[in-house]
Amino acid sequence: MLECTIAGSLPKPSWLAEPDRLWAPWRLAGDDLAAGKRDATLLALKEQEDAGIDIVTDGEQSRQHFVHGFLENIRGIDFGHRVEMGIRADRYKALCPTVTGPLSLAGRVHETEARLARAHTRRRLKFTLPGPMTIADTIADAHYNDRPTLAMALADLLNQEARALEADGIDVIQFDEPAFNVYLEEVGTWGIAALERAAAGLACQTCVHICYGYGISANIAWKRTLGAEWRQYETIFPVLARSRIGQVSLECRNSHVPIELLSLLAGKDVLVGVIDVANEAVETPEEVASLIAEVARYVPIPRLFPCTNCGMAPLPRALASAKLAALGAGSALARQRLA
Repeated sequence: MLECTIAGSLPKPSWLAEPDRLWAPWRLAGDDLAAGKRDATLLALKEQEDAGIDIVTDGEQSRQHFVHGFLENIRGIDFGHRVEMGIRADRYKALCPTVTGPLSLAGRVHETEARLARAHTRRRLKFTLPGPMTIADTIADAHYNDRPTLAMALADLLNQEARALEADGIDVIQFDEPAFNVYLEEVGTWGIAALERAAAGLACQTCVHICYGYGISANIAWKRTLGAEWRQYETIFPVLARSRIGQVSLECRNSHVPIELLSLLAGKDVLVGVIDVANEAVETPEEVASLIAEVARYVPIPRLFPCTNCGMAPLPRALASAKLAALGAGSALARQRLA
């Protein structure tokens, strides 16, 4: 019980990519880059295992960005035609590639890193993919000209890759949907339908990660505008509870999400963020265990999985390592107390 995991990403070694940055540029190229990605993946697995993480990931070491890393092997997307556009309802701007024609997979997207990770850990292995609504919000569209239609086309491609990842031996496939916290009405009208289409036919565990974003300045500034209580989840939790997705991942440490809202996810496994990724304070095992105990008032212990609030890609590597250790130790302490 209380198996711990992470939201997905970990910082990349400084020899692979520029440190302490989101969208960090690669420092290698060609065969050296491919080898560096493999080496970094093995380091990420070892670091998680050493920290006592029960369900590990590849740390997204082969992806420059969690969305664009999936898009790089899709026909119909022009990375040479990038458009600066507002994403997440204009919370911040990004240079986004453009959809210029019908979308199709050029081949497998994440086979190399998934099979590498599977071959080098005996622990349960989770693999993360961007969700269709979030991809549609992080790309310029000059072809479909309709966001739900674009999202459904993306869902079909995600489903192809997800089924292949399951065949590679992945135990949990997680779709990252931070856009669910922005477009609340659309979650119910087409967001969940697109998500379920992406997960259709999977026999492995499925998860959706929703959150208030990385610990970057634009997100931190936005969160200051949300007031003393963040109640966006009150709208989308009931919709998620009715969905066919098995797990929901979200933040809890240092957030203003009322913990009692977690009871709206009855019937789902809940990956509760007990590690803050937006500050430099390293949680103590006692703090982690205490928050787990508080959450257990609203989530049955067999359905509670301690986790990080969000990905840790932009953090300094030493800080992320210390937070990993706190997550593992705090979860172990909570198991002793709540057994």
